[in-house]
Amino acid sequence: MSFESKNPYTNKVIATYEAHSDAEVNAAIETAHAQHHYWRRTAFAERAACLHKVAEALENQKDDLAQLMTQEMGKTLSGGRAEIEKCAWVCRYYAEQAEGFLTPEPLDSDAEKTLMAYQPLGVILAVMPWNYPFWQVMRFAAPAIMAGNAGLLKHASNVSGCAQAIENLFVQAGCPEGLFKTLLVHSDKVESILKHPHVKAATLTGSGPAGKSVAAIAGSQLKKTVLELGGSDAYLILEDADLELAAQKCAESRLLNAGQSCIGAKRFVVVDAVYDRFLQAFQREMETQVMGDPMNPDTTLGPMARHDLRDELHEQVQQSVSQGARCLIGGYIPEHEGAMYPPTILVDVAPGMPAYDDELFGPVASVIRVQSEAEAIRVANDSVFGLGSGIFSQNRERAEKLAIEEIEAGACFVNDFVKSDPRLPFGGIKESGYGRELSHLGIREFVNIKTVSIY
Repeated sequence: MSFESKNPYTNKVIATYEAHSDAEVNAAIETAHAQHHYWRRTAFAERAACLHKVAEALENQKDDLAQLMTQEMGKTLSGGRAEIEKCAWVCRYYAEQAEGFLTPEPLDSDAEKTLMAYQPLGVILAVMPWNYPFWQVMRFAAPAIMAGNAGLLKHASNVSGCAQAIENLFVQAGCPEGLFKTLLVHSDKVESILKHPHVKAATLTGSGPAGKSVAAIAGSQLKKTVLELGGSDAYLILEDADLELAAQKCAESRLLNAGQSCIGAKRFVVVDAVYDRFLQAFQREMETQVMGDPMNPDTTLGPMARHDLRDELHEQVQQSVSQGARCLIGGYIPEHEGAMYPPTILVDVAPGMPAYDDELFGPVASVIRVQSEAEAIRVANDSVFGLGSGIFSQNRERAEKLAIEEIEAGACFVNDFVKSDPRLPFGGIKESGYGRELSHLGIREFVNIKTVSIY
C-alpha cells in the first residue's frame, strides 16, 4: 500500500510513498528500544548537542521545508517559515532547559534524604496531524528526546514528505540512527504498534474520535497517553473592549493557517452593547484577506489541506444556515480546482447548530450576541471543548479574574489570541483532551517520577 501527497491548491499528486511493512515496523520498534537504552545513559550535554544541531538544520533548510508544507497541505510560505523558526526555538529551549527540569529535587520526609527523580519511559509513539506538520511533531520530539526517550512518528498520510523530512533532520544532526523514526503506516496499524511491549506510551494530536480510540487501546495496556484534541475556542468581547484591537486579533486568529488551528478563535461571544460595532470592524478585517496561491507572497489565505475537509466544512455552514443562522460574508465554494474556502462569518448562531456546537476547522467565524457578561461566560463554557479562549476588555484586572476563575479551558489569553509557546503549558480539558505539552510540564509527561528515600 502507498500514500499520495496531493497539492491542495493545484489538486495534483506531487509524490507517492510506499508504506512500511509489518516487518519494517517491528524492526524500527526494536531499534528504537535499543537506542533508548543507550540514549538514556548519555549526558544532557550530549543530548543538547543533538537538539542544537536539529535547530541549525531547521534554520538552514527553512525555505525548502516551508515549500514542502505549502505543497503538501497548502500552508502559505510565510506561515511555513514561521513554523520552522518556531520548531528551532522549541529544540533550543529544551536543549537549554531540560537538565534543570529533570534534576532530582529534594523533598521533606522522615528519611535522612528524599529525592524526587525523573527517568525516561522508553519508546513513545506520536500520532500527529497535518495542520502544523513540523511544529506538532517537534513540540513532542524535543522534550521526549531530551528526557532520554526514543520516538516513533505516525504522521498524517497527506504529509508523508514532511514526516520523512523530520526523521532526516535527526539523522543529519547525528542523533543515534533509529532513535527517532517515521513509520509510514495507515491508521489501522496504530493498535498493534501501541500494544508492542517496547512501546511505553503515546501522544496524539487530532480529532476527538481518534483520541478516544488511542486512549482506549493504551488504557487496555495500562500505557500513558497525552491527548491534544479539537477545540471550539470562545472569545469574549466585553462592553469595555478595544473593538479595533479585538476585531484585528480575532480575525487573525480565525484565519491563521486557513482556519485550520485547534487553538484558533472560532466562536465570538459579543455583548449587545458593542455587538454592531464589533461586527462591522470584524467583517472589515475578514474581508481584507487575499485568497489565492499559497506560493504567492501576497496571499494571506491559501487553500484548506484537502478537498474532503473543505466539503465537510461547507456542509456544516449550510446546515447551520438551514437551521436559522445567517451568512454575512463567504459561505460558498469558489470555482477553483483547489480546496479553497473564503473567509466566512455566520451570525444569529444558536445552540443545536454545527456553528455553535461543533468545531469548524476552516475560515468560518460564528458570532453570537449575548446581553451581559454573565451570559457571555455561560455561552463560552457551553461547549464540549475546552482548549483555548480569549477575553477582550480594557479592565485587565477584571479580565484576569474572569480568565482564572470562570473560563473552562486549558488557556485563556486577555487582549490577544491564544498561541503555543515552548515556555507555556499547552493542552485542554473536557473533549479537548488531557495532559500538557511544552514548558517543564511537557517534558515530565513521559518520565517516571520516582521517589527515592535514604534512611
